[in-house]
Amino acid sequence: MRQRHEFYLNEELSERLADLAAKPGASKTAIMTDALKAWLDRRGASEIEERFKARLDKLSQQLGRIERDQQVIAETLALFIHFQFTVYAQVEPDRTAQLIGQDRFKAFIAEVGRRIAGGKSLTAEVRPS
Repeated sequence: MRQRHEFYLNEELSERLADLAAKPGASKTAIMTDALKAWLDRRGASEIEERFKARLDKLSQQLGRIERDQQVIAETLALFIHFQFTVYAQVEPDRTAQLIGQDRFKAFIAEVGRRIAGGKSLTAEVRPS
């Protein structure tokens, strides 16, 4: 159901509206309805943006920290691998060295598991406050 509304426009807007409505297939009612609908939609979008702005800013900050932590981890891993390749010369593995390596690897994996389960983070420990 349509309702009738009365309002006043200044002379310039009234002339522009009349010019638009003079085109075939156009009417003042259709133009005003479309314009009001577009204005209300923009205003609603702005309200949604304002409502979620703080949350989106917080998420952006968290993503920035995650990216920084990933860079620290990648650099740490790269330096560790470089250190292992340059400091330890490749030798023919013997059974004793293999057993020591397996024990060290198992201990390493166990420590990683404990840290993850306990919520500990080496990057948090070394990160400046």
